[in-house]
Amino acid sequence: MDNDLAGTGRTKLHRLPKRGSYDAETINRILDEGFVAHLGFVGHGGQAFVIPTGYARRGNELIVHGSSASRMIRSLASEIEVCVTVTLVDGLVLARSAFHHSMNYRSVVAFGTATVVGDEAEKMEALRAFTEHIVPGRWREVRPPTPLEVKATTVLTLPLTEASAKIRTGDPVDDDEDYLLNVWAGVLPVTMRTGDPVPDTKLNAFITVPGHVLNYRRPTS
Repeated sequence: MDNDLAGTGRTKLHRLPKRGSYDAETINRILDEGFVAHLGFVGHGGQAFVIPTGYARRGNELIVHGSSASRMIRSLASEIEVCVTVTLVDGLVLARSAFHHSMNYRSVVAFGTATVVGDEAEKMEALRAFTEHIVPGRWREVRPPTPLEVKATTVLTLPLTEASAKIRTGDPVDDDEDYLLNVWAGVLPVTMRTGDPVPDTKLNAFITVPGHVLNYRRPTS
């Protein structure tokens, strides 16, 4: 991906354009921290869908996968246009007036056409990249997919050539007269944290929690 993407008619921000960014590094940092995307597309019969799914970024493309029988996967595999969004919420912005309440967030919107990964070796590498994006260090410890499992899975890639980020940071912005109100205002930070690992009820008692689970962290921007 180039260091800066030219805004297109679909990615250029018209409302609050100062919050927009077409910088590839900024877009990549947001995508690398997240792991749930919403995919919007128009399926057969003209029905619109927005489906949440896991994803991974590899270079200048996104990877998604699913059952070959999935309606979403079958629709995207037919090379229709798709809109992908990823959002990270960093804080609740509490203003003095109800109208000016907001959120601090980082988001990415990307447009494009998905391509099916057909080569089996490339498909396996994409599945490895996907697993490592969700839980770094996991792939080397688990059983890899069998040929039958690989066949039952469709892997798609989406180029990150038409994308933009939108970011809000900072304090609430109130009307001038409202700053005189005796109302607390500020930002309530929101972070994602993991709890203590809960073992599978069928786990052998001698198996300890691996480091990549105990020390799990998402990359931060």
